[in-house]
Amino acid sequence: MATAYARGVVFIHSAPRALCPHLEWAVGRAIGRAVNFDWTEQPVLDGARRAEFYWDGPVGTGAALATAIRGWEHLRFEVTEDPTPRSDGGRWLHTPDLGIHYAQTDAAGNIVIGEDRIRYAMEIAAGNAVELQRELDIALGSAWDEELEPFRHASDDARVVWLHKVG
Repeated sequence: MATAYARGVVFIHSAPRALCPHLEWAVGRAIGRAVNFDWTEQPVLDGARRAEFYWDGPVGTGAALATAIRGWEHLRFEVTEDPTPRSDGGRWLHTPDLGIHYAQTDAAGNIVIGEDRIRYAMEIAAGNAVELQRELDIALGSAWDEELEPFRHASDDARVVWLHKVG
């Protein structure tokens, strides 16, 4: 059976300048080739840099990338892996305060919460709607999204498009 290939993006939302070459090295090692990021200033945090890197490789490369760059202090990043006909997609979010969060994604990029996780949330909530919302927010990675949002859209030059801000 042929190896399935996936693609995705590494978003370095903020990294100290001194860490930038180490991140390029770690990503390159994870995908098996040298890489160079196009670093720009991160206006939300003095002295920090930001970059985006589009990758392709065997299914599971997203997890390898997230593993390769996690653990450094002061680093905020996102790694995505698009789904393939034979595999689910994934999204890894990391902040210094929260650590790493993983979520499965569907073909449209939506987070998929499994049946067992929903059952767990309902069991923990025990009929309390506020507690159910808290558990589902954890499963969705809401705290990570809230912390990363200013870094995603910190610049007029950001390549991210706000599709939900139409009108």
